[in-house]
Amino acid sequence: MADFNQILDAGDVDGGVINVVIEIPAGSNNKIEWNRKLGVMQLDRVEPKLFAKPTNYGFIPQTLDEDGDELDALIITDEPLPTGIFMEAKVIGVMKFVDDGEVDDKIVVVPADDRNNGDAINTLADLPAQLIKQIEFHFNHYKDLKKAGTTKVESWGDIEEAKAVIKESQERWKKQ
Repeated sequence: MADFNQILDAGDVDGGVINVVIEIPAGSNNKIEWNRKLGVMQLDRVEPKLFAKPTNYGFIPQTLDEDGDELDALIITDEPLPTGIFMEAKVIGVMKFVDDGEVDDKIVVVPADDRNNGDAINTLADLPAQLIKQIEFHFNHYKDLKKAGTTKVESWGDIEEAKAVIKESQERWKKQ
């Protein structure tokens, strides 16, 4: 497997089209994470089925969030995407998130070229309200069986706020 941080960068952040690597397919309860030191995908743990991911989950290469990991992405697609692929993704917003006291924001994206829906999703407002509620519920509760109350979705931000989060994460990457 290629080392995604060596062959990819974050993409065209100003233009709103970024590179995203898929770690976890939508519907999976396997917590698969990119192991930056080894350059491989690693099964970190198996979550209860009740807390399967409501969206595809991945990361943006050459970024570091405040928690020390690559900046996370929630990838909205009609079908689950396989672990280990990368895609060009259109930024539509950010979920401001805290996990066990650490900032762990999630950039929300869709495929940059989605001919199935005619590229109709351009902002968070274009997503069904029920999907936003499900994502928020998931992230507010997915650790409840182990450490209840340790995760919190604080707010949702627009495209410009998402780009600012990505740029801050790029700067952290450069300084490591």
